[in-house]
Amino acid sequence: MLRAVSGNSPFVELASDRASLATAAHAVWIDLVDPSEHERSEIEHLTGLCVPDRSAVAEIETSSRLVHEDGVLTLSTPMIARDPQGGLIAAPLGFVVSADRLLTIRFTKSLVFDTFAEHWRAAAQPGTISGMEPFLGILEAMVDRLADVLEQVGADLDTLSAAVFLRGVATQGPSRRRDQFLQRTLTDIGQKGEHVSHLRDGLLGVGRIVRFVQETASDWLQEPELRRLKTIDRDITSLNDYDAQMTGKIQFLLDATLGFINIEQNNTIKVLTVVSIVGIPPTFVASLYGMNFKNMPELGWTYGYQYGLCMIALSIFVPLVVFWRKGWL
Repeated sequence: MLRAVSGNSPFVELASDRASLATAAHAVWIDLVDPSEHERSEIEHLTGLCVPDRSAVAEIETSSRLVHEDGVLTLSTPMIARDPQGGLIAAPLGFVVSADRLLTIRFTKSLVFDTFAEHWRAAAQPGTISGMEPFLGILEAMVDRLADVLEQVGADLDTLSAAVFLRGVATQGPSRRRDQFLQRTLTDIGQKGEHVSHLRDGLLGVGRIVRFVQETASDWLQEPELRRLKTIDRDITSLNDYDAQMTGKIQFLLDATLGFINIEQNNTIKVLTVVSIVGIPPTFVASLYGMNFKNMPELGWTYGYQYGLCMIALSIFVPLVVFWRKGWL
């Protein structure tokens, strides 16, 4: 899919045929969503800008992510998006920025871009629009989205904390139920940790882009644009602090949950130890005397041997049932 906006026309979506591609020749912002090789080559021909492929956008070296060459900035960063199951993923996102044009290259759907595209659809006015304007707008929208997701993760961690330290400790019923609760809690904490890691990657990538643009494109930027970049940089710094706080809280909840799991295991081992110790004295007495007495009525029982076998089976089966009902197995 291709989407474009120019200074003289509203935001439009384009097909990949040649007639539609030609419409993008004068567009200020062209948004390529999982572009085909044909679309990439056509856009390169129409704009004179190099459109990186997915492997180039996904590079992790700073020297590959931040490039300034012949007055064109080629930038890439992880973009936070939702997967089909509702979780967070880090997808590659590329920018190609010149003084008068912006290309964005992404490979997944994004609420940030859809929302920003609607804003441009409504706000685009005839006149001259530079490529830096939509670029800064997208960065601001990305930072706002990262802040919203961080706030949501913080609220989820507060809920987990209450579950662990209030409801979790006071959970009544079999030990098995508490074990299942703690296992679910561990899974939830791991998912939140992964989300925070993705958010940290997104913040780091956007922060590097902002500082790189400030250093290399200062001759393109007007004073209002420089102020917007500084504001974005300050917002990222504050979000990094909040992210660090979330990381510490996740580690604390992880340690606390593992501590409760250790307590549950120790309680189970304590019970089993007591049961085994209680059985030692009668075993010792029985083995010492060997039950070899002259007056033993069981010696005359017709089915005494079978009765003894049943008692052995019950002595194994009954403790297993008791342990299972208590949730120890």
